Amino acid sequence: MDKPRVLISDSMSSLAVGVFEERGIEVVQSSKLSVEELMDTIADFDGLAIRSSTNVTPELLKKANRLKVVGRAGIGVDNVDVPACTADGVVVMNTPFGNAITTAEHTMAMMLALARHIPQASQSTHDGKWEKSKFMGMEVTGKQLGLIGAGNIGSIVAQKALGLGLRVSAYDPFLTEERADQLGVTKLELDELLTNSDIISLHVPKTPDTANIINATALNKMKKGSMLINCARGGLVDELALKVALESGHLRGAALDVYEQEPAKENILFGMPNVICTPHLGASTSEAQEKVAVQVAEQMSNYLLTGAITNALNAPNLSAEEARQLKPYLDLAGKLGSFVGQLTNDPIKKLTMTYAGDVAAYNTEPLTTEVLKSLLTHHVATVNTVNAREVARNRNITVVDAKNDGKDEYQCRITVDVETEKMQRTIAGTLIGNKARVIDVKGISLESELGEHMLYFTNEDTPGVIGAIGTAAAAKGINIANLHLGRDQDKANAIALLEVDAAVSSEDLEILRAIPSINNVQYLNFP
Repeated sequence: MDKPRVLISDSMSSLAVGVFEERGIEVVQSSKLSVEELMDTIADFDGLAIRSSTNVTPELLKKANRLKVVGRAGIGVDNVDVPACTADGVVVMNTPFGNAITTAEHTMAMMLALARHIPQASQSTHDGKWEKSKFMGMEVTGKQLGLIGAGNIGSIVAQKALGLGLRVSAYDPFLTEERADQLGVTKLELDELLTNSDIISLHVPKTPDTANIINATALNKMKKGSMLINCARGGLVDELALKVALESGHLRGAALDVYEQEPAKENILFGMPNVICTPHLGASTSEAQEKVAVQVAEQMSNYLLTGAITNALNAPNLSAEEARQLKPYLDLAGKLGSFVGQLTNDPIKKLTMTYAGDVAAYNTEPLTTEVLKSLLTHHVATVNTVNAREVARNRNITVVDAKNDGKDEYQCRITVDVETEKMQRTIAGTLIGNKARVIDVKGISLESELGEHMLYFTNEDTPGVIGAIGTAAAAKGINIANLHLGRDQDKANAIALLEVDAAVSSEDLEILRAIPSINNVQYLNFP
């Protein structure tokens, strides 16, 4: 097997190269590729490591035939078309923790600089002026800091602010009262936070819900003389409305590290005496850049070598140990999904997964995804473990996961139940010696391994059927390697699973279907 290849297309710490090479991954670092050069090069790589300069677009993905993972050394993925990556089966990872401390420290620096007019006073002094009275500052001790967002970075800001003697409140829909108590902050609704805070700092991603969260209405609700800090993402603040609020004196000042349009060579806020601006420096420390570079390299290496998924935006997280433990269950899930998919011709309405026995103790989300992928492969041109759930949503397929804590005769049992407009089909499987076995089809018990080439028979339970199958198969040169039988309790219907040596033609299937008492015969392939 060839070594995985990774391209680093943005400036990144050389430590990332070392991580890839130590893990046996071939790595190319080229941070000066033009868009055209990147398009010409990307087809040769399994991974793409980026920062904020490279744009991962649908056009680039069309050229990226081998690409399996995009790793963003940092938090924001504004430059990555995540839905397009999902559709193409490319995992998108970021490193949400590597620059959290650095960004939080930059927020604190901006707050203190804003409160004491540090940049303006510095420039004035450099200019030979001595304007002590012009730069009257404000103590932050005892003031109310309002955080919009209390996740990784917001929680660190809260900790540092409390250490400086500020009182801290937070608005975050995902913040529980218990977590707020742990952080030492007061949980508030947004309107209350806006009206009560002396300083407001933003720590949320840009989403449809948070875009322009600080608009004219929000600014008018803010306390007169308060200050605004944004070291999170551009587009969270209506810049024109902020300019009006600053010019009117409603706000004392603002400190911005991010802007609606970047790089920000021009901006309506530039040049205002009560605005501090920095060029997106939140994560710009050598320590942070080394951390995120190492983290993204480790995450990408783990995925390419073991299937482990960490900090993915479009796939469930799966540790290397979980990937190892789940490997035989994933094989079973894939075969069960493929089994049902090959037998189902109608549009699927609902998939219900039930896990029993030892498998129920694991993270079963990847197993359900594997079933979906294998099931939909027989109905959709391009489907994989990354986009399987999105494909299911687009086809209005309801997916239900359930775990059964009751006792079972098998150590583990995975049951796949598929519902269409016309029928409902159920199949169950288990592992015996880490090998996948089918143990139930349509409520009929049998035990069968699934070889590469299988024949699935449904028939009336009458004497002579098995012999007739053997005779017809021999006449067509179909060699039967294994035969497994099952019948329902009233003995009216039966099924058979035959492992054969090679694929069976449609013409030979028609001959087998013509055997008396045979209801249907289906060739199944498990490559």
